[in-house]
Amino acid sequence: MQKLRISEIIDNINKEQTFEAVAYDYSFTIKIADYTPYICGAVHDGHQFRKELWEKCTHSEYERWYEEDPCTKEMVQSHPIVIAGRDSRFEYDLNRDPENAIYDDAWGKKLWKQPLTDLEREQSIEKHTAFYKVIALLVAKVENIHGRAVVFDMHSFNRKRWDREIPTWNIGTGNINNERFGRIAESWREKLAEITFPERIKSGAKINDTFQGNGFFLKYITAHFKNTLVLATEIAKVYCDEETGIEFPEIVRATEQQLIKLIPQQAAEFMEMEL
Repeated sequence: MQKLRISEIIDNINKEQTFEAVAYDYSFTIKIADYTPYICGAVHDGHQFRKELWEKCTHSEYERWYEEDPCTKEMVQSHPIVIAGRDSRFEYDLNRDPENAIYDDAWGKKLWKQPLTDLEREQSIEKHTAFYKVIALLVAKVENIHGRAVVFDMHSFNRKRWDREIPTWNIGTGNINNERFGRIAESWREKLAEITFPERIKSGAKINDTFQGNGFFLKYITAHFKNTLVLATEIAKVYCDEETGIEFPEIVRATEQQLIKLIPQQAAEFMEMEL
């Protein structure tokens, strides 16, 4: 994997080159093995946290991990186009707009022992801005080549917060054009419901059950690209122990192996539909 500046990543995409790279500041990774009509994104996969912010943060490493989406990049890593955050959402949240990307409070707890300096904030927001420059160009390039694009926006959610039965998979469609794309979202739900897991983990998928797809990543792409569909796809954390932080690689691998087949199938269905 190369280390590239944002300008170099942009230049590669403009030239339709294939490459795999980490951003020069290690804030995100990108892989383009082929300019397919679909993109996989994992904006909350990252766990990095700038060292100069450690002493200012009230949340422990475990508390940060608990609210991140570990392994979501790993679940889609085999696909041709994958972009994923490496920094923790506790430094800046790629699924929030720039003005609100840095938390003051996080999950009912004040995040900073003392206010961040202007410079500390600027350093984080610069990384947020760079990520979206790349996303905008990448989606535009895919749309230009294929006339449309579908983005699989991968997330996870904690099961133990819910005092009712919840699905293993949730698709958030609250901010997509359901008149145009509702049938595709339902088709994706049906495919996800077929996924099986080791150790008798119950599967199932619903639309807008636990989350409605209100993230900035989806909203930004939807607002700027009329022929691109973002499928906000969330998996319950059946692949880890939420209380200890232990991850179960056999479940992550089983999920990845099934998504290898299902994601291209869904992308092909999207390409065949009449827009």
